[in-house]
Formats: sequence, structure tokens, C-alpha cells
Amino acid sequence: MRKKPTYPNIDMQQTGAKMKRLLETAGYSPRMIQEYLHLSCVQPIYRWYKGLILPSVDHLLMLSELLGVHMEELLVKKCVVKPSCDVEVREQVETYKRYITYYNSLYTLVA
Repeated sequence: MRKKPTYPNIDMQQTGAKMKRLLETAGYSPRMIQEYLHLSCVQPIYRWYKGLILPSVDHLLMLSELLGVHMEELLVKKCVVKPSCDVEVREQVETYKRYITYYNSLYTLVA
């Protein structure tokens, strides 16, 4: 029996949920994605959404181009909790990243 591949650094369920949310928000149905990626059936897309499998790198690239985001933005890393890494610190880091993104966008508008 063949062993199921594991991806130790990618949260497959969260990645699938994120891809589903982004694609649905952009107005794409699974059938539309199937046609865009030239898949023979729609089943792999539902398996991505459920976190059972990940898209190939080629499909990930095509999806990122379709959505206008970087490939890494479609993936969700697993959060490895270390003793020194508590929830409050992680939330502060995420808030800081959002501020940087916001200020960078303001800077590009002014420049």
C-alpha cells in the first residue's frame, strides 16, 4: 500500500479553506476553475478545498495568476508553537505586518 504524502510545514485544511474563500470571493466556481486549469474533472478542486491534497506547482502558479496574488499567499503554514512563542506575540507580529503593508500602500500612493 502506498503511503499518503505529508507536507509537514503546510496546513492543508487551512490552505484548502483559504483557496476556496479566495476563489469564491473572486467569483470563480469549481467548474470554472476546472475549465481554466484544463482538468478532466472537478473532483481535485473539491479535494483541495477539503485539504486532502494540494494543487501541483503548475496549478498553484495558474491559480495565483488568476487571483493576482503570489503563490505563497495561497498556502497556510502550520504554526509550530514553541515555548517562547505565545499567542499574544504571534498576534502582535501579525498586527505589525498589517501596519507595514498599510504604510507601504500609502507610500506608493504618495510617491
